[in-house]
Amino acid sequence: MSDLETRLIELRQDLHRNPELGFQETRTKAVIAERLGALGIEVHEGAGVVGVLRSGGGNKAIGLRADLDALPITETSVHDYVSTSLGVMHACGHDGHTAMLLGAAERLAQNPAFDGTVVFLFQPNEEHGLGARAMIEEGVLEEFPIDEIYAIHNLPGAPTGQISTRTGIICNSETLFEIAVKGRGGHASMPQTGVDAITVGAELVLALQTVVARKLAPASGAVISVTEFQTDGQRNVLPGNATLKGDFRARSPEDRIAIEGFIYQITKGVAAAHGVEASVIFDTQFVETINTKAPVEAVYRAAETAGCDLLQDRAPMSFSEDFAQFCSAVPGCFLLLGNGETGPQAQPLHASDYDFNDALLPIGANFWVRLVQDRLPLRKEQHS
Repeated sequence: MSDLETRLIELRQDLHRNPELGFQETRTKAVIAERLGALGIEVHEGAGVVGVLRSGGGNKAIGLRADLDALPITETSVHDYVSTSLGVMHACGHDGHTAMLLGAAERLAQNPAFDGTVVFLFQPNEEHGLGARAMIEEGVLEEFPIDEIYAIHNLPGAPTGQISTRTGIICNSETLFEIAVKGRGGHASMPQTGVDAITVGAELVLALQTVVARKLAPASGAVISVTEFQTDGQRNVLPGNATLKGDFRARSPEDRIAIEGFIYQITKGVAAAHGVEASVIFDTQFVETINTKAPVEAVYRAAETAGCDLLQDRAPMSFSEDFAQFCSAVPGCFLLLGNGETGPQAQPLHASDYDFNDALLPIGANFWVRLVQDRLPLRKEQHS
């Protein structure tokens, strides 16, 4: 094991012990800024942390993004670097993503065999879909203009170190919805005297499932989930009010807009059938993540150069990713890196016993270096 790999493992496990929620990543940002500064990399702090490394006289610049935030989950793992923050843990591998990118920054700073500019983007609050937008609104893309952008996310259950991605849609959008039903409550023994909102809400839960099953193409990849059902009912009191909350995922803006229309139509129809009032509001927190062809092909080449197992044209992921905001602004590629097929590394993302696979740290760092060299190649005279 190399000295760099040992230090990256120590760093990753330190970040795991000290997780921080979105927009609270104070310690994490300080660690990143200190390490980038020690490497002689230009450091800028704002909503996140930006490192800028220039080499040669090339005008092209690429961005490499890592996410920082943890989740409000109580860790149930038994390893010796469990979270020391009660109710907060790195259950998505952002600690590993950060460590990998810092490893690549170190290698590139020590051996800048590229021509152009690398912008290291350490982004806060990915989990709630707010961090990329915060950095963009802060002006990060104007202050540090880039031609392309890339991000890695680990993938439990996939072979360790396998790189996979695709051109086009790679991650679904996520839209939250909230339906409020206003009926008329009453005594549980005399339901005919009112219109209990819980019955209307239950009908809505089932009716919403027909959107994916009957309103969209079978291969649409859309998902609608009701995740909360709240009423003001009691033991012997039929509820007069009910609130349904949930989200839906879509693989195209067209489907996203259509699903909103169907949910609104079903809500109004069911409410009218029961003679009650109902309203629905939507909040799209993540747009679709769309990969551009040229960056995807660069990822394929870099994966092969780095000696990684490569899966091309993988199926899109059903989860959503805040990196979509960057891909909407500049051409980009979001790629997956296999976290392992057994043990804690195969546990689902956001599981309380999930753990990032430290074997990925040198693999990911090496891939980043190879990608930079592919996108910012040295000119012939620079090789001599």
